[in-house]
Amino acid sequence: MPWQMEADTIGYDTLSETIHLRGNVIIEKQAIRLTADRVAFNRKAQHASASGHVMMTVGKDVITGDSLQMDMRRETGAIQNGGVFLSDTHFYIRGDRIEKTGKESYQAENASLTSCDGDDPDWAITARRVNVTIEGYGTASHAVFRAADVPLVYTPYLLFPAKSKRQTGLLIPMPGYSSRKGVIWDQPFFWAINDHSDATLYTHIMQQRGVKMGLEYRYALSDESFGTIMADGLNDRQVDDGSEYASDKWGYNDDAYTRPNADRYWLRAKLDQKLPGDAMARLDLDLVSDQDYLVEFQDGSSGYDATYKYFLETYGRDLDTYDENTRTNRLNINKTWTYYAFNGELLWNDNVINRRWNETDTTLQQMPMIMFDSLKQSAFGTGIYWDIESEATYFYREDGQRGYRADVHPRVYLPLRWENYLSVEPSAGWRETTWRMDRWDDENIDRSTYRQIYDLELDVSTKLSKVMDTSIKNVDRIRHSIKPQVTYTYIPDEDQSELPYFTDEDRIDAANQITYSLTNTFTARLDHDPPPSPTRQADSFPSLPTGMPTDIQTTPQTARQAARQRARQEDDIMLYNYLRFCRFYLEQSYDITKARNNESETLSDVYGELEFKLNRYLSFNADAEYDTYDTRFSSHNVGTTLTDWRGDRLFVEHRYETSVNESVRSALLLNLTDSLLLRGTYERDLLNDENISRGGGFIYKTPCWAIGVFYTKEDNDEKYDFLINLGGLGKISG
Repeated sequence: MPWQMEADTIGYDTLSETIHLRGNVIIEKQAIRLTADRVAFNRKAQHASASGHVMMTVGKDVITGDSLQMDMRRETGAIQNGGVFLSDTHFYIRGDRIEKTGKESYQAENASLTSCDGDDPDWAITARRVNVTIEGYGTASHAVFRAADVPLVYTPYLLFPAKSKRQTGLLIPMPGYSSRKGVIWDQPFFWAINDHSDATLYTHIMQQRGVKMGLEYRYALSDESFGTIMADGLNDRQVDDGSEYASDKWGYNDDAYTRPNADRYWLRAKLDQKLPGDAMARLDLDLVSDQDYLVEFQDGSSGYDATYKYFLETYGRDLDTYDENTRTNRLNINKTWTYYAFNGELLWNDNVINRRWNETDTTLQQMPMIMFDSLKQSAFGTGIYWDIESEATYFYREDGQRGYRADVHPRVYLPLRWENYLSVEPSAGWRETTWRMDRWDDENIDRSTYRQIYDLELDVSTKLSKVMDTSIKNVDRIRHSIKPQVTYTYIPDEDQSELPYFTDEDRIDAANQITYSLTNTFTARLDHDPPPSPTRQADSFPSLPTGMPTDIQTTPQTARQAARQRARQEDDIMLYNYLRFCRFYLEQSYDITKARNNESETLSDVYGELEFKLNRYLSFNADAEYDTYDTRFSSHNVGTTLTDWRGDRLFVEHRYETSVNESVRSALLLNLTDSLLLRGTYERDLLNDENISRGGGFIYKTPCWAIGVFYTKEDNDEKYDFLINLGGLGKISG
């Protein structure tokens, strides 16, 4: 494709094959465009000499200067007293002389570098020489960091990223301070192994504790076969040896067990693998060295909070809580058909306390557990329906009872319906359970035993609904549906005291009760598609890792995320315009057996649930149990989230259970101005009248830089997290 040229005057020197253009010169071809007052263009060498208001665009990048010498074929040359704007990284490079050393590389002398717009940037780095390679790295020699032209920091050599795609290299470090750890420096290194896998290596330096090394490996073979393996550990300089000082300073006083200082570690993994025949295998690993490790290292780039959030978002499966001493490890193989489902599972519960301290370990393992279930389906078109649940498990303990249990529970249903007004469904089930014990405490009892028990149920319900007009903006109609339901359940009272006991399924409680419930549902039909939900869901907001809010942080794209992005690009996203904005549910049971025995309390607590969501701005969730005899709540959990159009967010939750727990927690994000963001968190144990955690901080941000500080006090630890974000160069945060 030839060059397209235009100018006020155009002349041609035949001898040198040079075109001379003057006045409003424009030369362009494909993504390259050159404008200037004067240009001499050599056709044979494809070389341009330009002067006067020179501007050259290469794609989205812009080069300006007083004069330019450029090989237009190779896109190499030099600019005098000029500047370069790199669009992808939003870098401005200015210098006395700038060389374009390749299609995606530049070198500048007596240069300055910034990501701020305008002639007087808020910050800039000046240097004798700057080299930048797009989608690579940049270097600066004898660099000085300046804020508003005031020199602050000097370094003889500076390395910085100049890329927007995932690529191998050092990530920005995360500094901080903790009274239990001292000065903290967390340095991650990202390794883009190939298109389907990558890894992050962590060096977590703690002044008082030592160096915690970590590795996170990720792979994505397809959108259904992917995995993540994480491991970290350290030799701790501090030890809780049981002495009063060590326990107060370095331990946690909620148990009687000490903590070692050597060989501390945490290994965790989640793998999803597509198998032949459309079966799926899922692996969950969670092995920790001691009971305090996850409490101690809850925050940080490789800490519990970050891991929990990543696993939940990526795999839809979370972890046991950080203070849980029995960690779940599971391998599951699942295969589903239209009406049937198979699950094979190995479940290993790693009890940290028993493993390290107790001479006996009675932790229950299920190795293996096999389940085969049939969904509810018609029996040969007779109007009778059936389903079945079946399970076979081997229960293993290092110490204590061991044995097999097989359980089969078929059920038949006879659904009846009177027009559209009433549904009646009687059903009957038969449960057959057998045990074969390998190790049995009572030698006088047969190691093989069984149980047979039946259950009856009658379910009666109806559903009423009405569609109402509304004057609410953007809402076309509101549908209110009411579903009253009454269920009678009967299970005979069978003596099961001499049967083996592994789980609650080994004891089937007798029942002779009526349960009545009422469900109210409100659904709005919108006259347009609903707006997308906020990126950060309200429920997950309070559990964010301590530190800066994640909405201003950037992390490298993982292989799994890249695979998901490719899948999203291939699929069309379907939106719907119905919104269930309110659900209110009430339930209570009446115990007939207690009534026949003249017991005073025949009614259960009234259980209720309320869910309410008003667009993206208000959500409310509550559940409660109310004791009608003592006329008080025996438990309740109430949480609400308020959000506005600016992104301000307030979350408040109150949790209560009689004589067990009462606590309140809250979190606030407040955009005080366009530049100033405030954040606060608070959690208090009301039952014991003591604070659990509290913290607060701020972020001040402009288009090209941000600075923030956040303080947290939790138990006997005080932490400070810091953030400095220089647009284009990345962030320093902890």
